[in-house]
Amino acid sequence: MASPILGFHHIAIICGDYAKSKHFYTTILGAEILAETYREARQSYKLDLRFADGSQIELFSFPSPPPRFSSPETCGLRHLAFQVKNITQAVDYLAKFAIDCEPIRVDELTGKRFTFFRDPDNLPLEFYEV
Repeated sequence: MASPILGFHHIAIICGDYAKSKHFYTTILGAEILAETYREARQSYKLDLRFADGSQIELFSFPSPPPRFSSPETCGLRHLAFQVKNITQAVDYLAKFAIDCEPIRVDELTGKRFTFFRDPDNLPLEFYEV
């Protein structure tokens, strides 16, 4: 029997500063807001975001979430990778917002170029050239 899984629907991220993260993922990274909900009982926002290829992020805020313990070799989600057509242009774009990227590297298995940068909560994010 074949697996019924079609692929990923979304990635969920808990942020420390909702306004900062909302700005980062929408204004800088270009995600479209699908829905924004304030959940009074949890004192929490849930922001549904979508990128041009249909991939989605659920951005959550909670009062005083604990920080990430180590990076990136901790058990759990290692990083989130965004596909880009031209990695040099993508890095230059982030530089306009004073967002630093690591030096561009080449994946030894695929020969593709990639680099890492950080979101406002220090979550490791990757640009991967397709």
